[in-house]
This record gives sequence, structure tokens and C-alpha cells, in this order.
Amino acid sequence: MPISVRKGDLPVETMGDYESRSSELEEFTVSFESTPAGFAPPRELFKGLPGDACPCPHWGYLVKGEHRITFVDGTVETIRAGEAYYIRPGHWFESVTDSEAIEFSPSGELQRTVEVVQRNMGG
Repeated sequence: MPISVRKGDLPVETMGDYESRSSELEEFTVSFESTPAGFAPPRELFKGLPGDACPCPHWGYLVKGEHRITFVDGTVETIRAGEAYYIRPGHWFESVTDSEAIEFSPSGELQRTVEVVQRNMGG
């Protein structure tokens, strides 16, 4: 298992204009993400997960742009370029402006979340 990865060496995954390049580093997945302004995964994709929201915690650094995070308890937080962040379980995400982030997530929890999202997408 590598101890480091380079963004340009990773395969690209897309969802519309959203782009992610990710790799596992031990028990965490690192993702280099580019999101266009207005991008927000439809909430119905999280149906069946706790609170019908993303249950996976994320740590990261917003290189460029602005993100809005809405939590199941109604709290709304904004992350801006130049800020490191922690997003607790039970949230939805929206990219307010064109954004770039480097994000770390526990691989097991992320994989379980992705499986439900993919199933809800029909694939």
C-alpha cells in the first residue's frame, strides 16, 4: 500500500461536471475533487443511509472555492478556500462556487456509502 499518491497519476471518475481522483492510503481514502458551482448530489441518492444523508465523516482542505454543508439537524456550515475542515456524519454537500478540495475519508465507511448511492443511481 503506498504512503503517498500524486493527483495526476490517479484515474478520473466523473458525475456530470464533478471530477474525483482517489486512492486508498491505509484505512483512509484520499480524494482530489473538482466540483462546479451549483453541484449538489441529489438527496434521494442517500436514501436508505442513516438520516437519508451521508454517514461518512470527511477531513480535508478546500484549495479553491466555497462549499455549503447542511446537516440532518438543520445546521448549515460554509467552508471557504484556504480552510481545513472536518465534516461530521449526517450531511449533504453543495459546491457554491467552482471548487477544488483534497479530502480524506475512512475507506470502509466511504465504500458502504458509495454502494448505497450507486444502487440508488441504478448502477
